[in-house]
Amino acid sequence: MFMKSMFQNQTSDKLPTGPQQPEWFSSMFGRNARSGVQVTADRAMQLGTLRACVTLLAESVAQLPCILYKRDGDQRTEAVDHPLFRLLTVQPNQKDTSFEYFEFAQGHLGIGGDHYAMIKRNENAEMEQIIPLHPDNVQVRKGSDGMPYYYLKEHDEVLSSRFIHHVKCFSENGYTGLSPIEANTDVLGLALAVEEHASGTFSNGTSMSGVIEGPAGKAIIDSQTKVESFLSKFQERHSGLGKFSIAMLQQGLTYKQMSMDNEKAQLLESRRMSVEEICRLYRIPRHMVQDDSKTNFNTVEQLSINFVIYTLLPWLKRHEAAMMRDFLLPSEQSEYYIQFDVSSLLRGDLKSRYESYAIGRQWGWLSVNDIRRLENLQPIIGGGKYLTPLNMVDSSQIEQTYKSGLVDVDQQQIQEIQAICRR
Repeated sequence: MFMKSMFQNQTSDKLPTGPQQPEWFSSMFGRNARSGVQVTADRAMQLGTLRACVTLLAESVAQLPCILYKRDGDQRTEAVDHPLFRLLTVQPNQKDTSFEYFEFAQGHLGIGGDHYAMIKRNENAEMEQIIPLHPDNVQVRKGSDGMPYYYLKEHDEVLSSRFIHHVKCFSENGYTGLSPIEANTDVLGLALAVEEHASGTFSNGTSMSGVIEGPAGKAIIDSQTKVESFLSKFQERHSGLGKFSIAMLQQGLTYKQMSMDNEKAQLLESRRMSVEEICRLYRIPRHMVQDDSKTNFNTVEQLSINFVIYTLLPWLKRHEAAMMRDFLLPSEQSEYYIQFDVSSLLRGDLKSRYESYAIGRQWGWLSVNDIRRLENLQPIIGGGKYLTPLNMVDSSQIEQTYKSGLVDVDQQQIQEIQAICRR
C-alpha cells in the first residue's frame, strides 16, 4: 500500500527523526485526576452524559449533506462531475458510507482531538478514496521544514501532509489537537468518582426503605426465626405487584417510611452537577442529552438554533477548512469549495417557516420555486418569477417616478420628499 517511491522527492535529512508533540492520550494509560481517579478515554466514555455529547455531535455532523460546489460568477452549482463530489456525498471509500465516515471523524475529534484519513489519488491526481485512520495508529512529527509528517505505526511508514487529511481541535502546539478529555481531567475524574461512590452505595450500602416498630419495652415476636418469617411474608405481599395493597398491623406494630438521608441527597446533587459540567465542556444544551429538569419548553427551539450556531458550526468549519486544504488541488481552490448544508436544522416549525417565506416572497428575494425547493417540492411552471414591492423605488429616481404618475401624490408631498432626499 505504501511504496518508497512516494518519498523520492524528499531527502533523508528532511524527514523527521522523532516525535515533536506531547505524548498521545492513550486509552490504555491516562491521567490521574485530583479526585484520585485515573481518567482514560475508555473510562470517560462510560459516563452517560459524555457519551451522549460525543454521539450527538458525531451524528449531527454526519447527517448533514457535505457538498462540493463550483463557483460560476455570482452563481454556484453542485460540482457533480468532480470525482470528489461522490466521495463526499455517497461513499468516501470501498468500506464506509459518507455518514459512517463523518460520524467516525467527528467522534474521534470529540474524544481525542484529532481525525486522520489517508488520501488516495490516481495518476491524474484525482481523488479515489478517503480512508479513515485510527488516531492511536498515527503519530504526528515535525519535520526540519516545519511541516507535519505522519508516522503510521502499523506500516512503519512516514507520510507527508500531501497524503494525509488531518482535522484537529484547538491546538497548543499547532500540530495536534487538544483532547477534550485530556484537557478536563479533573472535571471528568470527579464525575467518575461520584459514579463509583454511587455504585458502591447501592451495591454495598445498608439502606432500608422502611422499618416496623413495636411498643417500647415489649417484644412482640420472641424469636429471630419468626421475625424473618414475618418480614418475608410482609415484603412478599406488599412489594412488586402488591406494592399499593393495604396492610394491617396488630399488637401495636407500626410501619415507618425511611426518608433519604442528607448524604444521598448530596450524592444526587453531585450527579446533576456532573451532567452540567460535561454539557458545558461540549457546549451542549442539557435538553439535548435528555436532561430537561430545568428547561423551559418555550425556549427549546431557540436553544436548538443556538446549538447549531454556537456548537455545531465551529466543528463544521474545522472540517470544511481542512477538506479544502487537503482534498482540493491549489489550482482548484479558487473555483471549488466544500460546504455542509445546515439549512434543514435552522428551518424552525411550520408556522415560522411559512411566515419567513411570506416575507421573502413579498420583498422580492424569494420566488415560488425557491420556496418549493426549500420544502423539497418540485418546481412549477412560472414559479421562477420574483415580485417587486411598488412602494420601494430608487431614491435617485424618485422625482421621475412621481411625475410619471405611477404614484398618486400631490405637489406638497413631492416637495417634502425632495427635501428629505437632499438632507
